Amino acid sequence: MIIVLKPDSTDEQVKHILDTIEGMGFRHDLSRGEKQTVIGVIGEEDRLREAPLQAIPGVQKVVPVLKPYKLASREFQAEDSVFDLGYGVKVGGGNLMMIAGPCAIEGKEILHEIAVAVKASGANVLRGGAFKPRTSPYSFQGMGEEGLKILQDVGHELQMPVVTEVMDPRQVELINKYTDIFQIGARNMQNFDLLKEVGSMNRPVLLKRGMSATVVDLLMSAEYIISQGNSEVILCERGIRSFDPSTRNLLDLAIVPNLRGLSHLPIVIDPSHATGRPDLIPSMSLASIAAGADGVHIEVHCNPELAKSDGPQSLLPDQYDDVMKQMKQMATMLGKTIPAPVAK
Repeated sequence: MIIVLKPDSTDEQVKHILDTIEGMGFRHDLSRGEKQTVIGVIGEEDRLREAPLQAIPGVQKVVPVLKPYKLASREFQAEDSVFDLGYGVKVGGGNLMMIAGPCAIEGKEILHEIAVAVKASGANVLRGGAFKPRTSPYSFQGMGEEGLKILQDVGHELQMPVVTEVMDPRQVELINKYTDIFQIGARNMQNFDLLKEVGSMNRPVLLKRGMSATVVDLLMSAEYIISQGNSEVILCERGIRSFDPSTRNLLDLAIVPNLRGLSHLPIVIDPSHATGRPDLIPSMSLASIAAGADGVHIEVHCNPELAKSDGPQSLLPDQYDDVMKQMKQMATMLGKTIPAPVAK
């Protein structure tokens, strides 16, 4: 259920409405737009339909939301969400989030080398995994807290926000000390305990689409996070399962305009995991910007053949520089900007 407030509603009336909603046993989420203020009310559908919400002073109208994802929907918020990621970098509303870095953190020297290169090319968010979910238990699993410290140090030195994956609710408090953005990987998109845990944190979340997840599945996972109080969810398409082995996954670029009509949340594309092929990453990166994505997520490594994780799908720094030049041109043509990090 969505409550649309009258344009002249006072702060006292808004507080009274929120208190009344809580008194009825419902949860709420307040969204103040430039032209309209709305409140999303969450609770049992039958009880919501019977609640006398329209009678509360300051309420203009009550609109039922038929979609199962309510707070993530366009009905709840008509304007595109814009999130501040740190160091002046924003995503959404024409601001592009350009994520780059190695799949896994392997040491400070190599991470620093990669970070310097991708920042010089225009990347504004540094990625690196400290905990790695691998198909084989014998594969490199990441450097853990030592890797997190390295990522934070390099991010601080270069004045770049950093993003890293969290795999378990028990890791959230630890990773929260070191990162600017939580990443929920595809394998954990429906780990609901983890979603609720990051939903209780005051930090942006990059939510990757599961390998066999529908668009509604993805939005329902976002809803889990938002319903806990954290509205800063960034959706990420990284390819879905396909019958065709010529690429790692099937990149669903139609998801960008599809989500534009369904949700106010930003959407970024990960062509590295989607294709698994460096020769396809540049064209798919450009196609992502053309489709209206709010950013592109690319894996970069100085020595892909020696990388401990996902080396075959990583671009070299020079290759990343080339594709960034083209994406900058396309962004300018479409009236979008790539915010450069600024020193605190």
